[in-house]
Amino acid sequence: MELKAATVSLSALGHEGRLAIFRLLVQAGRPGVAAGEIARRLAMVPNTLSANLNILSHAGLIGARREGRSIIYAADYGAMSALLGFLMEDCCGGAPEICAPLGDILAKAAACDGTCQTELETA
Repeated sequence: MELKAATVSLSALGHEGRLAIFRLLVQAGRPGVAAGEIARRLAMVPNTLSANLNILSHAGLIGARREGRSIIYAADYGAMSALLGFLMEDCCGGAPEICAPLGDILAKAAACDGTCQTELETA
């Protein structure tokens, strides 16, 4: 991941509402969540939700698909893993014991198929 892409991703996640949306979608797994359900679960008004989803989508952190009249949003686990990898790229400065726990989290995220949220939450 390049610096500009990482900056866009981190900026998108640097907002309470967008971070809540992203975490909800990560927890939901590959099936994703309909926009209306996201709004209900997070008590977010539609225009605010729409703006936040657009920013997360532009950052490449989520994707959307249409199912009937609903738009279903899902986390992009590859983008999440790439961002985590970027943040850890130059980690440790010769002291691997510092980053070993973070490396375990990154390995779990890289292997995640959208069904391992419990493992990621406990790591």
